Amino acid sequence: MRSLFYSFANRTAALLMKLLFGCVARVWVLRRENANHAGAFLLAANHISHFDPFIISSVVRQKIDWMTMAEFFRFPLLGLLLRAVDAFPADRHRADRKTIRTAIERLKSGHVVGLFPEGGIRDRAHSLLEGAPLRRGAATLAHMAGVSILPCVIVGSDRLYSRKRWLPLRRTPIWIAFGNPISHFPDPQKSEARERIEYELAAAFKLLYAELREKFSLTPDDLPHPPRERMLKKSPCIVNNEDYEGHEEKQIQKASVPLRDLRGLRGEAKPYLVPRFAASGIDFLMCASINLLQSRHHLRARSRGEMERYVTACEKFTAESFYAVPNGAEIATAIGDRSTVTITWPSPINTNFPANNIARADFFPCARGWRAPTVFMLHALMSASHIGYRRYAARFNELGWNACFVHLPYHYSRVPRGYWNGELAITADLIRNAEGLRQGVIELRQLMSALRERGCQEFGVLGTSYGGWIGALLAMVERDFRFVALMAPIVNVEHAIWESPAARFMRRELRRANIDPSLVARHFHLSSPMHNQPLCDPARVLFVAGEFDLVVRLEHIKEIQQKWRGSELLRVRQGHFGYRMIRETIAQLKEREL
Repeated sequence: MRSLFYSFANRTAALLMKLLFGCVARVWVLRRENANHAGAFLLAANHISHFDPFIISSVVRQKIDWMTMAEFFRFPLLGLLLRAVDAFPADRHRADRKTIRTAIERLKSGHVVGLFPEGGIRDRAHSLLEGAPLRRGAATLAHMAGVSILPCVIVGSDRLYSRKRWLPLRRTPIWIAFGNPISHFPDPQKSEARERIEYELAAAFKLLYAELREKFSLTPDDLPHPPRERMLKKSPCIVNNEDYEGHEEKQIQKASVPLRDLRGLRGEAKPYLVPRFAASGIDFLMCASINLLQSRHHLRARSRGEMERYVTACEKFTAESFYAVPNGAEIATAIGDRSTVTITWPSPINTNFPANNIARADFFPCARGWRAPTVFMLHALMSASHIGYRRYAARFNELGWNACFVHLPYHYSRVPRGYWNGELAITADLIRNAEGLRQGVIELRQLMSALRERGCQEFGVLGTSYGGWIGALLAMVERDFRFVALMAPIVNVEHAIWESPAARFMRRELRRANIDPSLVARHFHLSSPMHNQPLCDPARVLFVAGEFDLVVRLEHIKEIQQKWRGSELLRVRQGHFGYRMIRETIAQLKEREL
């Protein structure tokens, strides 16, 4: 039965890809026969767009098992879909033995494995087509599995980021060239064999790229460009309908618009069809995954009475008293290596899950030591990985800031056995949700107090989604912030519960328990940023909104930004789930000089 499911999924996906790209693109292929021979081989291609694996798979007769970013597999539904087409996770930042073992097993079983040795989308000087260094993973896999590597170069797929390219009958030209298979050299020593493979593979990419340019007389516009340039091309809000030439800076100069105003103008530009469609699709899949997990958590029959008693008890609290640090609470510090300090302490709020009762933060000190300002990095609900936050911690260290990655309630080290990361943080159990928020805010206040004792007097907050929600609540009770950057934060709790696509199962359970919106609203003076004002200076608050966000609506971020007078709004072309937002947020903070 399982075999039939995977077979059906692969055939369906292949057919859909052929139909889709057959309608919007005309693909020219050189030496297709090199990719359609029987037997296992490793297909290594350059990477210029998110469409590359689908387009390449559509022209190869054999099924390709693609190495895919491990972050995508953290979400159950998306992970199921990827595994259904035989993709498998790969960590782009380190050598993963499980990934290597999986790839070798599939190659030895006669499968074709596809990978992008650049490790991500690359163009111009960062692309191996222009001579950038080649990662060693492909050569290592080929040598260990005893198979050949088939080099592949694709050009033109990045133009599909422009919505006009998806119009009927446009059929954007895309060019693909397959090289000759590169042997795995079984006789020489391991290091020598790998060096020879890497040398031949790098040379093959350059030769195939030159061949495509010469044979099809490719113009500069046909060659790879950054996705952002393709999306902004001929945008009337930026270039006044002039022909696009060069980078964003050149576009801005043509329109006589300062570079610092670029982000504001982006928010006024007409959304593009392709990025909106892609962002909405990802948001939909992630919301479906969240609802699937929530289906494991049903409310008990007496939940209405429990909720009434809870909100009645909370009505006497102010935000300051609700999130107050209990007297006598202490923090114990465990020192790690010079680059990381792990801070753990008993949480002042005890839950029914012992693992969640131990608070933890990973502290990354800069060269200035404990007295340097500290930024708290607050992750999203069910955050896929902490690796990206560690990279951004290093960036803050370079700017003279300490960075502190906080394990929020029910996440990372605090996940009870048998549950997914963050599964228990937001469910139909609204009391546990509220106490989890309270727990997160109090623990952050404990951290701030402990750091003040060590000489740190200034702080920053970088929060995403659920972490942004906790960051906004923290800003309601603390004032010592240089900045509070809230990326797609949950600010309208009423919408998050009763309208968000991520809470469909939650709503069903609440209605079944006769818990109505008026009862829930009695807690908003403590849990909803929209119903409160910050204690810190609003001018230090930066709200970041995704223009295509299905979970946190842009209009709600605009509303709270206007209510928190003096705060700033940055609009980013992405949905609720994505990595572009954090990059642009940090760039904006650097412009503001933190």
